[in-house]
Amino acid sequence: MSKTKYKKSKAITRGQETITSVPLDQTTRQRYLNYALSVITSRALPDVRDGLKPVQRRILFSMYHNHRLTPDRPPIKSAKVVGSVIGEWHPHGDSAVYDAMARMAQPWSLRLPLVDGHGNFGSLDGDPPAAYRYTEARLAPAALDLLSELNKDTVDVQPNYDGKGEEPLVLPSRFPNLLVNGSTGIAVGMATNIPPHNLGEVIDAATALINDRACSISDLMKHVKGPDFPTGAEILNSRSEIRHVYENGQGSIRLRGEYQVEQRAQGRAEIVITSIPFAVDKSTIVERVGELIAARKIPQLLDVRDESTTDVRIVLEVQKGADPDIAMAYLFKNTPLQNNFSVNLTCLVPLPGSTGSRPDCLNLKQILELFIDFRFATVKRRYEYDLRVLERRIHILDGFKIIFDALDQILKLIRQSDGKADSAQKLQQRFDLDAIQTDAILETAIYKLSRTEIKKMLDELNDKKQQAKEIKALLGSTPRLWTVVKQELAEVSKTYADKRRTKIGRRQTEEVQFDPEAYMVKEDAILTVSIDGWIRRVGLIKDLSKARLREGDRLVAALGGSTVDNVIFFSNYGSAYTIRIGDIPPARSGYGDPAQKLFKFKDGERLIAAYSLDPRMRHAEPERSQRTKTKSLPLFDSQAQEGAALIGQAMAVSSTGMGIRFELGAFQEPSTRLGRKFMKVKDGEEVVNIGFLRGSLKSALVAVASQRGRMLLCPAEDVNLLSGPGRGVTVIKLDPQDRLIAFRLLEEKNDQMQLLKQDGSKLPVTAKKYQTVSRGGKGHPLIRRGSFTGDVLPDVTLPEFPTESDD
Repeated sequence: MSKTKYKKSKAITRGQETITSVPLDQTTRQRYLNYALSVITSRALPDVRDGLKPVQRRILFSMYHNHRLTPDRPPIKSAKVVGSVIGEWHPHGDSAVYDAMARMAQPWSLRLPLVDGHGNFGSLDGDPPAAYRYTEARLAPAALDLLSELNKDTVDVQPNYDGKGEEPLVLPSRFPNLLVNGSTGIAVGMATNIPPHNLGEVIDAATALINDRACSISDLMKHVKGPDFPTGAEILNSRSEIRHVYENGQGSIRLRGEYQVEQRAQGRAEIVITSIPFAVDKSTIVERVGELIAARKIPQLLDVRDESTTDVRIVLEVQKGADPDIAMAYLFKNTPLQNNFSVNLTCLVPLPGSTGSRPDCLNLKQILELFIDFRFATVKRRYEYDLRVLERRIHILDGFKIIFDALDQILKLIRQSDGKADSAQKLQQRFDLDAIQTDAILETAIYKLSRTEIKKMLDELNDKKQQAKEIKALLGSTPRLWTVVKQELAEVSKTYADKRRTKIGRRQTEEVQFDPEAYMVKEDAILTVSIDGWIRRVGLIKDLSKARLREGDRLVAALGGSTVDNVIFFSNYGSAYTIRIGDIPPARSGYGDPAQKLFKFKDGERLIAAYSLDPRMRHAEPERSQRTKTKSLPLFDSQAQEGAALIGQAMAVSSTGMGIRFELGAFQEPSTRLGRKFMKVKDGEEVVNIGFLRGSLKSALVAVASQRGRMLLCPAEDVNLLSGPGRGVTVIKLDPQDRLIAFRLLEEKNDQMQLLKQDGSKLPVTAKKYQTVSRGGKGHPLIRRGSFTGDVLPDVTLPEFPTESDD
């Protein structure tokens, strides 16, 4: 592997300025690396030991160190806190600092809030906090368990950004804050998303790990059941799935809001949503549910109300007789009431023998191991600090004990001395004292040398020596230190632990399956299709002439059907598109929707016909005895249902004179946006028209006409019934320069079609005037000179829905 060679920097001096020329690629690479490391270690990722990002740590430290904002003191303006944080510890934007402080005060964001906010600090609806000039804050009680041991040299410190102060590298946390409150952040090339957990469960797991360092993640999960979100909700993952997340440090947690059904008068019911997924705005859920109800997507629901106070209470009015569980199944699928929480247990891990840290993705056991090791070191440093303080005091008291038996000599010596320095020197020489002891003696008030005060000092000396002895014994015993760690963890758990809010593991039998059919509003509708490809769904209308169309456009078809039934659209490229009528957006105004919005058309593709699959709209069925005999039901795809042949047949003829007959039942199931082929056409060829068999196949006739005036009339049964999309058979043999421009499926001899001449005149063609011949011929001449441009579309009639008396 070859090493990259960089050019050396060159310095150019111009007057009093020195300009250094450096390679651009090398400089940008190094500076981006510096930026990435800064974001990773100083902005976005939390430390595994105290679970805080730098901005959070500096906010808490400033509130404790600069303002002494303990829970027993009055809060101060948030602006003052933000100002001191920016001015002394975190030289970044004020909005970032205030947002971080506000989040630590939100009980719906943190499982154990660290800031006690007074005023508007936002809401579960996603409302932002009030400006920092209005709100006030102080430390929450739990924050003291992160900060209270700072004055005992329990953690390392570092200079602040301007070198005028010192800040802790981490806080001496007494509980695993990283797991309890979680964290989220995006760095450069990595991110973190750690869910909150129940404090009692986490401390129990940490204690179990102290007792048995060889325990597995499965053993730890006997205590930590899974994440415990402040907003409650329900985890749908199985125990094995949660274990996989904890073992790998990554995975997905499926969250779902909880609900209950409350019965009301007159047989009505209400669904009450009592918890929502973590990090989801309650107002977003309410708005989304309201939109779905207004769009009539959930016929089981009538209205939604937000009756929340301190607890979540979203009330859904249920249609009388409707199943609430079916309504909730739709909401879980189509609203944020159910979502996924992507777990990423990435955090900063301390480097051994260094004050630095590195990012790493840890598993549950590694996080707890690093915390308890840190806690052990913190407790040990605290006792070492206490021992140093005790030994300093014992040393001073030993000096007093020496002089207590010679007070008269001490006083005489001091009276004969020339100032404090001379007195100190004489005391050190006479009584074998050091500078610290003599300084303490000389600073002592005279009344402290009374009999009573002397006794107090001697008692204090004995007490201090006993304490020092106990601490030395404790520091000399690792098991005893671990016992202290466990005891202190138990104290924190007793103070702050509460019941789990997030439930885990709903049984599969309780799951309500999402069934799209259950949410369709069954009502009759009219579909209009225009030449330009506009599809419009409206309610029942009485006059098609009032249908809105663009200038120059006209209707191709008007269909009736229920919103729960399907409709088939046929294009000139041989594709059939099946869609449920209810899935076509209702057109309250305008021209409707272009077909390209519903289906994926190719260039030049357009609609030429449509067919409603509503049984009430179905035309007379062809006689089964007249159908082409096949060994099996002719289907175009495997999803066509049994009995599809009873729906009916259709015929299509292309511009080259090829024809095909097929079963409509093959297209009764909804298709994709790409549709399904019913006929194969070549480049430059297209389907002219579709004809639907309304009566007997035996009496039906195929009438086709070409551009150059050739016309052919043949029996419909001559066109073979195909079991799949194909080219079909030749209906009329055309000259190379000729093309088919009209096709009609006629039911009887008196039926006719009208052809449009080049000069704009119309030529009616009645079947009884022409001889019926076999397919494949050249047909009859219709005109001697000129040509046809197309056929005249028949008038579109308004479909009629049968009444109950018609059945």
